[in-house]
Amino acid sequence: MGTRETAIARAKAHFDSGAFRDTLSALVAIPSTSQEEAHRPDLDRYLGGALKDWLTRLGFTVTIHDNPHPGAGPILVGQRIEGDGLPTVITYGHGDTVRGLPEQWSEGLDPWTLTERDGRWYGRGTADNKGQHALNLAALEAVLAERGGRLGFNLKLVIETAEERGSVGLREFVAANHDLLAADVLIGSDGPRVTPEVPTICTGTRGTFHFDLVVSLRQGGVHSGHWGGLTRDPAIILAHALTAIMDRNGKILVPGWTPAGGVPAAVKAVLDGCPLGGGDGAATIDQGWGEPGLTPAEKVYGWNSFIVLAMLSGKPDGPVNAVAPDARAHCQIRYTVDTDPAVFEPALRRHLDANGFREVRIERGGTRMPASRTDPAHPWVRFAAGSIARTLNAPPQVIPNSSGGLPGDVFVDHLGVPLLWIPHSYNGCKQHGPDEHVIPATLRSGIALMAGLWWDIGAGGAPR
Repeated sequence: MGTRETAIARAKAHFDSGAFRDTLSALVAIPSTSQEEAHRPDLDRYLGGALKDWLTRLGFTVTIHDNPHPGAGPILVGQRIEGDGLPTVITYGHGDTVRGLPEQWSEGLDPWTLTERDGRWYGRGTADNKGQHALNLAALEAVLAERGGRLGFNLKLVIETAEERGSVGLREFVAANHDLLAADVLIGSDGPRVTPEVPTICTGTRGTFHFDLVVSLRQGGVHSGHWGGLTRDPAIILAHALTAIMDRNGKILVPGWTPAGGVPAAVKAVLDGCPLGGGDGAATIDQGWGEPGLTPAEKVYGWNSFIVLAMLSGKPDGPVNAVAPDARAHCQIRYTVDTDPAVFEPALRRHLDANGFREVRIERGGTRMPASRTDPAHPWVRFAAGSIARTLNAPPQVIPNSSGGLPGDVFVDHLGVPLLWIPHSYNGCKQHGPDEHVIPATLRSGIALMAGLWWDIGAGGAPR
């Protein structure tokens, strides 16, 4: 029997040998985007090929299920049961990606080819999410080898292939398979660390609420010379309606759209001193933007944000001399569990009416992904934080929820498990865009901390 130290050393040696890079390269080479129907067979190939073979070698019983949502990608379930009375962990990942967008990548880079350049590994899915769930499995393999083929706990695995379509079908699948998936805790990896160098535990995610704002005044455009200055311009009305929702400096103005009591004290406490950065030029943290009086970490992990994702009036790619007939903006609210999303649309309707914008319609409003949060002081969070600190000789940063969205609420609602997201990426990885990449040094620390965590769960003392 090995030791904790030798298990971690084995995981690092596996990474340093290039073996993990080879594994990830093979996974990236499968163009398993769920956003293009032509690649539907690649979703089956991702789950039923190399991933299934790997899991079988690790002692999992693997089944692949049709998605309850017609046309959506399949769901893989792996089970490795060592005995009654042992802790049971469920882990999650997704094998689908967004579109490859090969024409937008830098010269010499291809979304479906893992390429090393300037100390980074480029390829679609390296960060979101193939690299992250593959890293956890590689760490698991090292622990199994050191323990002579045993873990000391039960492990269940869910890999879906419709996450980039909003995890359609996952909620129905988990609800229908409660007994199959029952566990004590969910430990998964997706999303970014607070900075590339700082190990992070997220105990939930912000939710997303989407809606359209529409101003439609007439059947068609009218001559700008004859009618400009006489008839209302829908784009101008919509622009002013947006300024009634958010001020010039990014403060939300709609009553009821932000946590009523401010950032909760427990959230403030865990975010005290939390670093934020590592965007690597992708964007900037603009001082003075957003809710006054909050730190950058509180703004993105403890507060709600309003974003205009797209706006259109007329034909920007071929403008004509006409006052447009209509204008539309697709908008999003990222929200924490401290705000009920049911209030968003009625509160906005009241606010628009009160500010003289009765002609602005709200259409297609709804929650795309609910918010979730486990208490950052939960025993499983403390246990994992202690394990990571022992491995890396530095405490991880615990955050109450990640800034983006993940389907953790599905597992909370139907399995009642606490959530621990332990990400291995960073917010400058360019996921969803061209030149998606990961930083090998971050992955190397990730495989070490996960090997240590898997070892500690099997060593006894895990919360029950």
